Amino acid sequence: MIRVFMLLFALSLVLSCKPKTEYDLVKERELASGKVVEELFLDIKFGMGRKEFFGTCWEHNKNGVLINGNHYLQIQYKPVMPSGKNGEMNFYPEFEDDKLFFMPIEFVYPQWFPGNEEFSNEKLIVDVVALLETWYGDGFFEVANKDKSVSAMVKIDGNRLIRVFKKNINTVRVEILDLRVKDVAEMTKKVADAS
Repeated sequence: MIRVFMLLFALSLVLSCKPKTEYDLVKERELASGKVVEELFLDIKFGMGRKEFFGTCWEHNKNGVLINGNHYLQIQYKPVMPSGKNGEMNFYPEFEDDKLFFMPIEFVYPQWFPGNEEFSNEKLIVDVVALLETWYGDGFFEVANKDKSVSAMVKIDGNRLIRVFKKNINTVRVEILDLRVKDVAEMTKKVADAS
């Protein structure tokens, strides 16, 4: 009887263990590497304080690189998109203990309008990933639910996690997170709680 119980217990343990996803494996490998990556873009990096962040943005603003956007992510940059199309990138970071740890970014094609397939979010996400590859290198891979109704392109370098996904019909959202400060599950829960 005890053997049967132990066998059933061992079998239930095996069945309850889910195989690790590619995302889990890459994340574990990168965090275990001890590699620290703080660079984001335009001299902005993880760990900088609010004062340094605003000073950096002010310098870029004086040089015409950044402007105040009319978006809830208040800073606007107009990067050269790999497709040659005009793009707008709005961003504004989050801080913990006065240190930048999370950078939400939203991209749009200003020429978008309903029915114009040339400026669809399908084309935009390809353009955004290509832009990010010029900034951060190759290595983006798709993470999706079982039926692929929800998906994101992801890259993890040491502590820096980058997620790219379609936010809505004309917007692609990028989230860059310092995994030393918070895990993506905490950030996802925070967004869900705010909705």
